[in-house]
Amino acid sequence: MHTSLSEKFGIEYPVFGFTPSEHVAAAISRAGGLGVLGCVRFNDPEELEAVLSWMDENTDGKPYGVDIVMPAKVPTEGTSVDLESLIPAEHRAFVDRTLAELGVPPLDSGAEHATGVLGWLHSVARSHVDVALNHRIALIANALGSPPKDVIDQAHEKGVPVAALAGAVEHARRHVANGVDIVIAQGYEAGGHTGEIASMVLVPEIVDAVGDSAAVLAAGGIGSGRQVAAALSLGAGGVWMGSYWLTTSEYRLGSASSEGPSAIQRALLGATSADTVRSRIYSGKPARLLKTKWTDAWSKPDAPAPLPMPLQNLLVSEAHQRIAASENPDVVAMPVGQIVGRMNEIRPVAEVMDELVKGFDSAVSRLDSFR
Repeated sequence: MHTSLSEKFGIEYPVFGFTPSEHVAAAISRAGGLGVLGCVRFNDPEELEAVLSWMDENTDGKPYGVDIVMPAKVPTEGTSVDLESLIPAEHRAFVDRTLAELGVPPLDSGAEHATGVLGWLHSVARSHVDVALNHRIALIANALGSPPKDVIDQAHEKGVPVAALAGAVEHARRHVANGVDIVIAQGYEAGGHTGEIASMVLVPEIVDAVGDSAAVLAAGGIGSGRQVAAALSLGAGGVWMGSYWLTTSEYRLGSASSEGPSAIQRALLGATSADTVRSRIYSGKPARLLKTKWTDAWSKPDAPAPLPMPLQNLLVSEAHQRIAASENPDVVAMPVGQIVGRMNEIRPVAEVMDELVKGFDSAVSRLDSFR
């Protein structure tokens, strides 16, 4: 399992692993892939600074990247009070009522909790870029398409390539025109923000559209070596995997605890590939989530329409914290792809990577037998 992207980044396998956990990201890099840390959970640049310093020290000198959430067009951002005033009272009432009906307790008043919309604001994402470029990152990926041109230039000045997700050919062409180096072709079945086209169709379309202008990573529905082989056979130079790392033993946000599976992991372990839903309730943009009592509530006739980004983020920010603190797998609010049906046990990252490589070799051997 070796491609030109493996050589470009100095990694053993062209497996790019997105995760909000620094422990998982570091483990992916140590196992021969490229761990990519999601930065959206960081409100405070100093906290990100500390986490990236930890990454520098815990990746055995191997490369890693960061993932930001930054729209190409700078939105109008007021103060948090200005944004709060734009949220309708009926939306707040619905969230409060739903949490009460689901038995989700309020946050511990004696503990410190995050406020605001975390890294969803453009200004916060820019601070993530500034912090990240002071570390030995090998990649900046943007979950919302092309970053602004000056951010791309800033990364290139530091010798850091830029990747951007694309759910359609026109997105990919726009990324290349903006100077993006790697297009992540993310299919409809992927977790988080997704488009309307499935990976089997999307990946070769984007490969053909960008030609030699940019490398392509395939994302969505990848959780085995066979699927990695399929992605490469479609013309991708590597794979972008996010959901599959959520049930690794290293997955603990801000902690390396080895205690039993979290509520999120218990919910994922029991899910099938049919147990996801694509909705705007998570961020204001279409995103695939695990289907739970929380997502069901938003699909009822009396539920309000989700607000645009970043207002929806602000609306549900505390709700998501309360849900996470409740440790109830029936109500978790978690982006995950349809590959969740294969996520049936808790395993170390190194074991997952080893299985991907062996599965890839087996798939390639099987294809060779057809010659």
